[in-house]
Amino acid sequence: MTLSENDLWLLSYYRSSEINGALFFGRVARTLRGSPLQANVTHHFADEANHAKYWTRCIEDLGHTAVKLSGGYQDQYLEAVGLPANLMEVMAVTQVFEKRVIAQYHRHLRAGDTHPLVRQTIETIMEDERWHVKYVKDALEEMAGRYGQEYIDSTLARFTTADEEVYAKTLAEYGERISFLGGRGPLLEHPASDGDAA
Repeated sequence: MTLSENDLWLLSYYRSSEINGALFFGRVARTLRGSPLQANVTHHFADEANHAKYWTRCIEDLGHTAVKLSGGYQDQYLEAVGLPANLMEVMAVTQVFEKRVIAQYHRHLRAGDTHPLVRQTIETIMEDERWHVKYVKDALEEMAGRYGQEYIDSTLARFTTADEEVYAKTLAEYGERISFLGGRGPLLEHPASDGDAA
């Protein structure tokens, strides 16, 4: 199959974002003491690396080579909100970001002419993404006693606002690249629209 330039760019963007996610969670996993959360974050790191592998394989199976991209969605997050100050903030930014990922993948699945290999790759990845949202939600609930629910809620709100800013910037910069997904409304939907399907 011949991918359009925009199709190839988007699949490469997904791949690059998954690589960035793996690197981030690898660093987080290294800092944690032995605990169920350490095991979950390590699992998350492995999932993100596998997702990058799945996208690489998908692109190659479609007869192409992934485009090398500089930067990614996660990099813009750090510019918008800075480095997380503690483990709770790491989990909060993860929750917001993972919901954004789920929303985008849902949007792509709804595109009528999505190639079966791309659809299969997204569906495989989505199984992991739903678990990511669940374990992070559970971790944040467990942290309420230590950090306070009000602090957690305000942190989630702050990161959600940052996510909306990063989304708007991404859409302004790359909107033409993803317009082929069609439909009305924002192309990279707000996490609340599809992201709660955990």
